Amino acid sequence: MGPLDLILAIVALLVIVAGLFYTYMVGRQSNAKQSSEMDTAINEKVQEHYVLRNPVFLAYLIAAVLVILYIAYIAMSS
Repeated sequence: MGPLDLILAIVALLVIVAGLFYTYMVGRQSNAKQSSEMDTAINEKVQEHYVLRNPVFLAYLIAAVLVILYIAYIAMSS
């Protein structure tokens, strides 16, 4: 793995981490700003595990794992 590949891998991981952090913060802010009026009741399991039941967080997690596996594959095959 050349120096440019390593730099690009680090930049990609930083983007993923920053996106995950930003999404988490926006989700927390929207939960704090909710008024007492709700459209429908939220399932208790979703309330308890709001991170694991959120498809955006799962997409970030899956993307991060795939990027790390791809980087490891490229590093080992070179």
